[in-house]
Amino acid sequence: MDNNVLAKVEGIEITKEHLMNIMRSLPQQQMMEVSTVEGRKRLLDELVAAELFYLEASSNKLEDEEEFKKILEEATHSLLQRFAIQKLLEKVTVSEEDMKKYYDDNRKSFVSSEEVKAKHILVKEEEEAKRIRKEIEEGKPFDEAAKEYSTCPSKEKGGDLGFFGKGRMVPEFDKAAFELKIGELSDIVKTQFGYHLIVVEEKKEAAIKTYEQVKEQIRQNLLRNEQTKVYTNKFNELKDQYSVEINEDALK
Repeated sequence: MDNNVLAKVEGIEITKEHLMNIMRSLPQQQMMEVSTVEGRKRLLDELVAAELFYLEASSNKLEDEEEFKKILEEATHSLLQRFAIQKLLEKVTVSEEDMKKYYDDNRKSFVSSEEVKAKHILVKEEEEAKRIRKEIEEGKPFDEAAKEYSTCPSKEKGGDLGFFGKGRMVPEFDKAAFELKIGELSDIVKTQFGYHLIVVEEKKEAAIKTYEQVKEQIRQNLLRNEQTKVYTNKFNELKDQYSVEINEDALK
């Protein structure tokens, strides 16, 4: 059997590609469950079972039953609705010229906020924070102190919190971090989580993002707007073309 073929059921092939496509379509939790070898085996068993039930249904002529015909008609109706909308909207495009014009006309809406890159040490008691601060002032590297004493998960990275903008942290921490100079060790900062020591490593001033930085965002926004216009125009056109009766009283 071809290595790409995982199973055959009365000549119907179940391929690796088929299995992977199903895995990718699953919710995150289910995808994790089938990511192991055992999980993929269970999924393959389900696919084999599905083909066996299909063969059984065909041999019993279930497709001729009125109940199945009704289900098939409803499914076809729904699929045609979605396919018609898909065909309509796939023609919609946005030009580079329109994207650049939108960027130029709306530059102020693409301002990135001021950010700082900071690291911290978090402990439960103020006296402990005082002792650690003294050790750092006497030469102990901040990263080492964070790994040794901090109760925050960031301790594994020497207390590194990465870049963050104003309002991302609790108010007391936020105020202290944005007032510090680069490389300056903060005083002890009390928050609802405990007592912090903070050092700011870098600062980014507020600035207008470049066109390249927001190009995809603009494209998506304009595309959605254009698709909405096309959809609405076609909807109104079809309402004039076909008979439509709406009973709003029945909604109450």
